[in-house]
Amino acid sequence: MRPGRTSQAMALASVVALASLTACSSSPASGHSGKLTLSVVSLLPGSEKAAFDTFNARVAAFEKANPTIDVQPHEYKWEATTFASQLAGGTLPDVFEIPLTDAGTLIANGQLADLNDQFQKLPYAGQFNQNLLDKGKGQNGHVYAIPAKSIYGVALHYNRALFQQAGLDPDKPPTTWDEVRADAKAIKDKTGVAGYAMMASGATGGWQLTAAMYSRGGQVQQVQKDGSYKSTLDNDAARKQLEWLKAMRWQDNSVLADTTLAWDTINQAFAAGQVGMYTSGSDVYSSLVETLGVTGKDYGLTALPLEGPGAGVLVGGTLAAVGAKADKATKDAAMKWIDFYYLQNLVDENQAVENAKVRAENKQAVGTPVLPIFSREQYQQSLKWIQSYINVPLDHMKGYTDVMFDQPIVGEPTRATQEIYTLLSTPVQAVLSDRNADVGKLLTTANTQAQALLAHG
Repeated sequence: MRPGRTSQAMALASVVALASLTACSSSPASGHSGKLTLSVVSLLPGSEKAAFDTFNARVAAFEKANPTIDVQPHEYKWEATTFASQLAGGTLPDVFEIPLTDAGTLIANGQLADLNDQFQKLPYAGQFNQNLLDKGKGQNGHVYAIPAKSIYGVALHYNRALFQQAGLDPDKPPTTWDEVRADAKAIKDKTGVAGYAMMASGATGGWQLTAAMYSRGGQVQQVQKDGSYKSTLDNDAARKQLEWLKAMRWQDNSVLADTTLAWDTINQAFAAGQVGMYTSGSDVYSSLVETLGVTGKDYGLTALPLEGPGAGVLVGGTLAAVGAKADKATKDAAMKWIDFYYLQNLVDENQAVENAKVRAENKQAVGTPVLPIFSREQYQQSLKWIQSYINVPLDHMKGYTDVMFDQPIVGEPTRATQEIYTLLSTPVQAVLSDRNADVGKLLTTANTQAQALLAHG
């Protein structure tokens, strides 16, 4: 995601990269000198050269430790609209990444490999955060997908330079939604730059509306006594947030009026200094560095405002998985890679230091705040191991790190997650593009559509 490249071009690059594979998960191909070839996801298309250098260094270290495995990296960007066809067509790498919320459906559909035998051989198999690990388990209790990449809580990202230019104190970021609105207006009035931006494209708008809904005590769906699901999108929290966004757009003129913004393009806008604040996962800083060359000088991170009873922070993350057609040799090799690349730096001091050293040498982010895959204590211990290599601007992140373990957390909706997020993007787009948008009617319509999805399981 370098400046100058469009999101469409990046998505195309990702699809082309994946399409070049041929049924990677069906059987282990022969690599160099009879080695087993294991295809794995690497980085987002368009990432900085230094980020690829870092990744390739880890590949080399893995291959040295596992001389019978030849790793073939492939650039990868998960897209809800293309993932299903890629998985069904066998064009994904052997080891791929999926959102935390999607594993249950993929497991139930028989689309992921059972990795339980391989998983149980990990010396730290019993140390995982069980709530996270359960997301990758099937009804039989077996592990099919493993918490691997960062687990994030949604947070507020802000541009410290724009805060200063607007006469705001960057060390005192907003703590309520009303303060976010006031600061956004000050930024717009004083600098001419949009004070706030909101993802709205695809499922991303609904994802961030859900996060805001949770932060005001709302819910997306409820499980009934008979086990059925009831949609609850038409709630006070959702109405408040949409009316808040609408007022910022049409009264304050402080919101970036772009209904096409998604995860990658809002990052681009932020990196280019075109927006003062936006919400996204707490781990975004690493991607801003890897894909857009952002430095910590003007970057700020603070907690999402929590208001009202039942308010909480939406959490999510990434699981590593393997396609259902993989044979035992591929699954064994895949688990070695998952262990080495994703997890060892959290549980093994030597690996943690080596990984941090390589990242630091390539000017990649080390120490970006995330929630722990294992215990809080293990996470804090891993940070002590790499303390001398941490290069993220922690002083600019205290609004988040001071409370990240104390904020109540709420998981993503468990049924029809991406589909409901997509439904919820429509009200977001409407209030950004139509000053007469009827928030109540928009939510009633989305709720009816969501209930129909839930009724079909």
